[in-house]
Amino acid sequence: MTNTGADADRVAATLDPGSFRDPTAQVLIAGGHVYRGLGAEALEAYEAVARTEFFPSLLAEGLVVATEKVSDPGSVASGWTGMLRHERVPVISYPYEWPFEMLRDAALLQLEVTRRALAEGFITKDATSYNVQFDGARPVFIDVGSFERLRSGSPWDGYRQFCETFLNPLVLQAVGGVRFHPWMRGSLDGIRPSEAASFITGRHRLNRRLAVHVLLHARAESRYGDADKARDVGGELARAGMGPKVLSAQVDNLTRTVQGLRWKAQSSTWSDYSDRSHYSDSDLATKEEFVARAVQDLEPAKVLDLGANDGHFSKLALTHGAARVVAVDSDHLVVDRLYRHLRETSETRILPLVMDLADPSTGIGWRGRERPGFTDRVRPDLVLCLAVVHHLALTNTVPLSMVVDLLADFSAPVVVEFPHRDDQMAARLLARKRSGLFDHYDKPQWEAELRRRFDVTETVTTPSGTRTLYRCTPR
Repeated sequence: MTNTGADADRVAATLDPGSFRDPTAQVLIAGGHVYRGLGAEALEAYEAVARTEFFPSLLAEGLVVATEKVSDPGSVASGWTGMLRHERVPVISYPYEWPFEMLRDAALLQLEVTRRALAEGFITKDATSYNVQFDGARPVFIDVGSFERLRSGSPWDGYRQFCETFLNPLVLQAVGGVRFHPWMRGSLDGIRPSEAASFITGRHRLNRRLAVHVLLHARAESRYGDADKARDVGGELARAGMGPKVLSAQVDNLTRTVQGLRWKAQSSTWSDYSDRSHYSDSDLATKEEFVARAVQDLEPAKVLDLGANDGHFSKLALTHGAARVVAVDSDHLVVDRLYRHLRETSETRILPLVMDLADPSTGIGWRGRERPGFTDRVRPDLVLCLAVVHHLALTNTVPLSMVVDLLADFSAPVVVEFPHRDDQMAARLLARKRSGLFDHYDKPQWEAELRRRFDVTETVTTPSGTRTLYRCTPR
């Protein structure tokens, strides 16, 4: 990690909105850098873990976020005994924005980190899926303050969190065929054992691992009841053979459980779907040239590709000078497929996310700020909005003015495509609408709304004459 010289900077530090629950170690943002303030107990724990073999190894492998100790904690913020500086993750994303395979890889990373810590007498005191971020398609463990010495006779305190925010969402989708995203957006604590247990029926009840980690967990939860929710079920699990003496076996068993979960739709025959099948070669070439020219001119550090589909234009943006791309699409299967492709090719500059632009991630948690909304976290240098406007305007019935307002929310230059009424895809959507109801969907109306919030610097109509591309800068 490069030393930024921030020890000498005395700038106002602000508490990260998602880091207030642990008073002994909290994340701070100062001067564009990410720090972790450590109380006396947390500093002692960090110094102990820094002397181990496993922690430097995890750092060297890039499995834990790059971290260094700040020589003068007071140069960042007062009141802390110690201070760490972390490498900043380019884009913060959350589990309810990840496809199945991303959540699965994040779960396996949490277990691997915990397994290595156990081997040297340490443990992760929590295990929420928010402890993992993605640097492109590479999962990274970020909660360095989570490590502590293993206490004799104690179970893994993070076990419940792991089940509720990693295992149970995966079970919901792999076993029940139900997308976990709405459930995770609805509760910061994840999916309770009793909720996941209801999906384990038939032959799945014979799965011994699911029986232990979901059904037994649900039974213990039922015994304690909602009134005693603050009490962990560690003691119950210990009496069932899941106590501290077998923590390593517990983690290994969880690893095999997660590895055995597969989303059936991943092998669907339409998982190679591309939204470019209706383009002529000349139309596609025109579109590619227009996007390439915009990227080359701006040299953006971060591109947001809305409606990215299989990532074709995300990859094109990288080819022509973009440093990183956030590729967003509402089709979970296509995003999952893109992630697996990026993982297999070791391409870490694209972050693929599942996102319905008509219902994007909003702030959740304490005061709606603990986990900020998507538009508050992603601040791009260029937005690509290709083959999207007609879906928002015609499928989701979003007024054109509001589509433009969404694009303006990112406060960045935009390349946007507008399919005309006679475009093959737009015409198909219009044919399903009541006559006259969507007469406002036309090029003059679109351009009037676009110029309300943007200066249009370049336009190109495709050779077919059915789509127009616009390059705009926000006013």
